[in-house]
Amino acid sequence: MAELKEDPAVTNFRKYLRINTVQPNPNYAEASSYFKSLAAELELPYKTVQVVSGKDMCIITWTGQQPNLSSVLLYSHIDVVPVFPEHWRVDPFSAEKIDGNIYARGSQDMKCVGIQYIEAIRRLKKEGRKFQRTIHIMFGPDEEIGGMGGMGTFYKMDEFKQLNIGFALDEGIANPEEAFRVFYGERNCWWCTVICPGDPGHGSAILKNTAAEKFNKVINSFLSFRREQEERLESNPNLTLGDVTTVNLTMVEGGVQMNVIPAEMKASFDIRIPPTVNLEEFEKKINMWCKEAGEGIRIVYPVRGMSQDITSISSEDKWWAAFSSACSNQNMKIQTEIFPAATDSRFVRSCGIPAIGFSPMNYTPILLHDHNEYLNEDIFLRGIEIYQEIIPALANVQ
Repeated sequence: MAELKEDPAVTNFRKYLRINTVQPNPNYAEASSYFKSLAAELELPYKTVQVVSGKDMCIITWTGQQPNLSSVLLYSHIDVVPVFPEHWRVDPFSAEKIDGNIYARGSQDMKCVGIQYIEAIRRLKKEGRKFQRTIHIMFGPDEEIGGMGGMGTFYKMDEFKQLNIGFALDEGIANPEEAFRVFYGERNCWWCTVICPGDPGHGSAILKNTAAEKFNKVINSFLSFRREQEERLESNPNLTLGDVTTVNLTMVEGGVQMNVIPAEMKASFDIRIPPTVNLEEFEKKINMWCKEAGEGIRIVYPVRGMSQDITSISSEDKWWAAFSSACSNQNMKIQTEIFPAATDSRFVRSCGIPAIGFSPMNYTPILLHDHNEYLNEDIFLRGIEIYQEIIPALANVQ
């Protein structure tokens, strides 16, 4: 009987959570079918645009009274990261509700936001509201694996340009405290593999030019810089994680058997760099560490983001003024930051389009990618009310 009393918006949220869109094999077809049904309920047109085979951008459009004006994009990604069910208290795709908390992979990252957009639009339409600008609700694939099967390709396509986007909303992160976190830029992701060659030989020998010695020096240089950044963050309460460069050793490779000195060893690092850092100078620093470690060392960058675009949070910016005023009208305390990881916003910003990362989840533990990810239904419903204020403000920007 308790299910009968559930808010229909929560029911829709839980339906979405039960669609298994976990990487590496997300059920995008079922998700698209669900979005199509929601669009029909809203009496709004729905279309899909194939980005790559089997992966579509799903778009619901509410045309504004002045469709020649640039549009507002409400973006969320469909896919979620893998789960380890043995560490969950419930089936991670059951969307089971316990004491008001809805447990499911994607409850925070970021299926909540996609349904909050839908339900806010539902309420605004029911009120008979009209807006100057067109609103596009877009659901994208493959964000969790780098976005190349989604926004990372779509933003270059003619279909993206035809949407005439002037401003975009995308994901943020929860906050255990009162403030709502708002992200106006993000750090560049560099994945760096350092390849250290050396003289091979018998494991009983003492050789001069070993891969391991170079490997050790490289790791020490990278991790020494890591400690510097950690100390900088801890010593300044005004800094957030997005304001410092993080370096983490994530993979090591080398060796063929116990009694053979290897001819090569590799160290791979995940590096995240704030937009305030000079990327050219930082690359020189990495090159210097490797040169100091020994001869013949090579560096490979599987990923090296170079975009340092940020969105204006000046009171004189029309988009920021609309967003921040709407938050103020809801008596929200907001905290502006650089996003510490990567989102699809980076592709949108690279087109010169301002984008804000925002997920309305305060008083909520940060559980994205974690076991037992959940979102409280009252926090979810409050988020809909917040978007009811924010969406009109953006869609009526002059």
